[in-house]
Amino acid sequence: MNDTLIKAAAHFGISLTVDQSGALRVLLTELNDWNQRINLTAIRDPEQQLTKHLLDSLSIHPYLRGNYIADVGTGAGFPGLPLALVNPDKQFVLMDSINKKLRFVKHAAQVMKLSNVAVLHTRAQDHRPARRFDCVVSRAMGSIENFVLWCGHLCADGGRLLAMKGRYPDAELAAVPEGWRVVAIHELKVPGLDEQRHLVELCRKQGAC
Repeated sequence: MNDTLIKAAAHFGISLTVDQSGALRVLLTELNDWNQRINLTAIRDPEQQLTKHLLDSLSIHPYLRGNYIADVGTGAGFPGLPLALVNPDKQFVLMDSINKKLRFVKHAAQVMKLSNVAVLHTRAQDHRPARRFDCVVSRAMGSIENFVLWCGHLCADGGRLLAMKGRYPDAELAAVPEGWRVVAIHELKVPGLDEQRHLVELCRKQGAC
């Protein structure tokens, strides 16, 4: 798996080290161990875990902005944990409303020796951070409209909301809330994954972004 991960990560401009590749393998090992007791993910096949968890998470690496990043609705830690591993200079806050999943995320961050990860048990719409985030990422917040309504207040002026989607979200793009605009839509190519992936970048209409 090491060679596969390293080659695939290079597709996203990531020079993955052998140690980092090993840490990602440990993440999947821990995920599968915990999954025996807690339902963390429905994806059980190792190859699908590699593509749909690890590589899918790393695919948005080129589009991260700033040094303070939130992963909202992180679930079992995706995309936050893989992104934190390959961006040790950035600080990540992984938040979710389901505490049992966050117990795993905290454990995994410790096992992976990630000092740049904080875990927060909260609903995104209820959180009022003292410092807003340069980038707010999610692949599990439902529609783009809900993502903006629930998480827009977390984003700093000039920052980005990054919505991870599957197929090109035509209908959702027509319902972007007032005050926000779509900056770019990126088609993502995930090695080994024969499914569509898109990343929608949004920012506030007012101010530089």
